[in-house]
Amino acid sequence: MMQKSEIFVFWLTLCSQLFTCSSLLTAQKFNTYCNPVNLDYAYERIGSGGPYEAYRSSADPTLVNFKGVYYLFSTNQYGYWWSNDLISWNYIYNPLPPNESGDDMCAPAAWSAGDTLLLINSTWNNVPLYYSTDPKKGFSKKLADPFPQAGWDPALFKDDDGKMYFYWGSGNDPKFNYIKGVEVDPHNGFKNKGPVKELFFIYPDDHGWERFGENNTDTITNPYVEGAWMTKHNGKYYLQYAAPGTEWNVYADGFYVSERPLGPFKYQTGNPFSYKPGGFIRGAGHGSTMQDNYGNYWHVATMQISVKNKFERRIGLFPAGFNDEGQLYCNTAFGDYPQRLVPGPADHLKELFTGWMLLSYKKAAIVSSSDSAHTADLAFDEDIQTYWAAKSGDNGEFLQVDLGGIKTVNALQVNFADHHANLFGKQLNIFQRYQILESSDGINWRILADKSQNAKDVPNDYTELSQSVKTRYLKLVNIHVPGGSFAIGDFRVFGISNGPKPETVRNFNALRGSDKRDIILKWDAIKSAYAYNIYFGIEAGKLYNCMMVMDQDHLSYRGLDRGVTYYFSIQAISETGVSELSAVKKAD
Repeated sequence: MMQKSEIFVFWLTLCSQLFTCSSLLTAQKFNTYCNPVNLDYAYERIGSGGPYEAYRSSADPTLVNFKGVYYLFSTNQYGYWWSNDLISWNYIYNPLPPNESGDDMCAPAAWSAGDTLLLINSTWNNVPLYYSTDPKKGFSKKLADPFPQAGWDPALFKDDDGKMYFYWGSGNDPKFNYIKGVEVDPHNGFKNKGPVKELFFIYPDDHGWERFGENNTDTITNPYVEGAWMTKHNGKYYLQYAAPGTEWNVYADGFYVSERPLGPFKYQTGNPFSYKPGGFIRGAGHGSTMQDNYGNYWHVATMQISVKNKFERRIGLFPAGFNDEGQLYCNTAFGDYPQRLVPGPADHLKELFTGWMLLSYKKAAIVSSSDSAHTADLAFDEDIQTYWAAKSGDNGEFLQVDLGGIKTVNALQVNFADHHANLFGKQLNIFQRYQILESSDGINWRILADKSQNAKDVPNDYTELSQSVKTRYLKLVNIHVPGGSFAIGDFRVFGISNGPKPETVRNFNALRGSDKRDIILKWDAIKSAYAYNIYFGIEAGKLYNCMMVMDQDHLSYRGLDRGVTYYFSIQAISETGVSELSAVKKAD
């Protein structure tokens, strides 16, 4: 391992050569993105008296299309973001008075109502309903102060006939915490028109995916129902909700359907519709669904880290839509790999996955230093819950990976970790600066991605290269981090390796247990595969849900509904591509 003085001399010598090279990045407009969404998430902190252990977080996102511009609101951000393309996001600092818990816009609700964008906070007391006709300039005006109906995890919905509805619900007490709804009167201070209706709770005895705990294994704790959101499609009302808890990998969104905005609602087989229990970052619950400027549906949802605190979270964006029979779906396959964003009408049932595979998984690494148990391998374990940390945040700390051979690299994702950051709240003027170098021989290096002048906060920084490059070694070199040590949750490299695609998985079996909520899936491992996608659904040709598993030849799954027949298929994943899907297996 190199000493600090050696690092400094090495870096000065290298820079004299590197800065004469032109970066392979250009100012072109890229058309891919990679979850988690690269937002300047605000900080929370643990403990009192300092120094504090800080962590970034946001969750409970509401995404709306207002006059062709996309606005994203989420928990405790002291403001919100806007985007013209769902890729590049611009932050607007706009703190509003906190609720009784001291939260700045916890699980906010927003709705585009003609020429006005509405916004309200979660509360069990009463808070104002804000509005803006130019949200790029902020929210300050109030339509109702206070809004008459209190509700945690609220949702606003304006129907085609002009009537407006308010939905809410959050908790795990089946006596009280139903998803509820009421019509409100925008012409009379948004007071309730008629009684509040209890619309539905959750039923984990029947719905395995609603059971609490990691992989739905907690059979003691009552699960949570929360995060209402309404979408109207072809005259039907799709009331969405989240379960079983934000701190678990199985956090997901389901939905009920009705012919009327206040029900009665019918549970839909095939739930959950927004689901991502495996992969680099997990969870896809408590979100919202909207249409872009081309008529495509998108679902934005909460993704889980939950290491420093159970509320340590990020935001994910997934293609969604409705099939010909009106079933709502969300495509999370390869949901944390580079995805295309088509500037026009797109078939979201088809994968928007670029085909760029993960090239950095479990690869050999060299680092400038390591702090305690945060070792180099944790930056390449495809798990956002672990991270490598250098002993300092000094210029020159580095992380180097050997891809094991010459590979074609198309994109990179640098996920910064919060190691002794000692920051709190919204940080408006922080940034990360770094360079990524590439070499075919480990001796001669050139700049692949130059972020040495970056002035933005980019905690989950994704870079699509303007052109692919064939290389073997990559080195991530720190220039500046805003606080604490240079620490990386994962340095992920995407592209393709030469060679045949993996063969189709053999001997795939689905063995449903005596408890019909449970199933054991088994298969013969493929030598070249580092992961598998398991697709499943309630019809053989409609396998809308996907679970990624790493380095396994079996999966014990506890998320099925009683009384429902399911269908499963599996796909092997390697650095050279993906296999054909296996034959579909039926599980009664």
